[in-house]
Amino acid sequence: MLIKAVILGVVEGLTEFLPVSSTGHLIIAGDILKFSDSFATTFDIAIQLGAIMAAVVMYWSFFKTLLSPKNWVGKSARNIIIACAPAAGIGLVCHRYIKDLLFHPIPVAIALIIGGIVLIWVDSVKKHADSPQDSVSTVTVKQALIIGITQTVSLIPGMSRSGSALVGGLMSGLSYETSASFSFIIAVPLITAASIFDLSKSTHQFSHMEWLALGIGIITSFLIAVVSIRLMIRILKRYHLTPFGIYRIFLGSLILFLEWHT
Repeated sequence: MLIKAVILGVVEGLTEFLPVSSTGHLIIAGDILKFSDSFATTFDIAIQLGAIMAAVVMYWSFFKTLLSPKNWVGKSARNIIIACAPAAGIGLVCHRYIKDLLFHPIPVAIALIIGGIVLIWVDSVKKHADSPQDSVSTVTVKQALIIGITQTVSLIPGMSRSGSALVGGLMSGLSYETSASFSFIIAVPLITAASIFDLSKSTHQFSHMEWLALGIGIITSFLIAVVSIRLMIRILKRYHLTPFGIYRIFLGSLILFLEWHT
């Protein structure tokens, strides 16, 4: 189990901030590793805490400012709440349904393909109309709301939270880098809340070995995610979203082919 935890930690760290769906990749990897029981489902959600800690470290100057009481009702805090509220609300209501019915390879594969097509399409209409002067501090209420609404799609495993937020940011007029940075930042409260919520319903069932596996997975995902965040920004600046879209379509098609022929 511990080796599987390390492997899944690497998968989570690599994919959490790329628009390819970390949850989808964890479900697929878990299926390959024969790691798909009730603990595995909770593990797939809770392990994201490691990657989220990496985002806090990488954007510490932003979060340090936000922690000051005088900024709790400021523009940045307001935008984060607006961007997180739609997914948080729907996720709270539909949590059990999503976890029971959609955490399987075929739904993930379909979502990967659909999301890949959307990424390529967004690239085709956006990349010649960038706004390099914007930044996280210039995000408006309208832009935060658009990002929040598009992010609700990521509740479907395989659609990608970062990918959905990126699409919302780009379509609202933000640059690639700002869209990515804002998606990383709003992931912190959203995924932390989702992980704690899921753990609160499951931790009483964990054995000592399962706790150890979860800890190892979180630490591994943190270390890998620090590198992944830097990688994501570089790729976005140079190649935009199309490479990720092609990868998603290829992977989703491969999964469907393998599922239908086994």
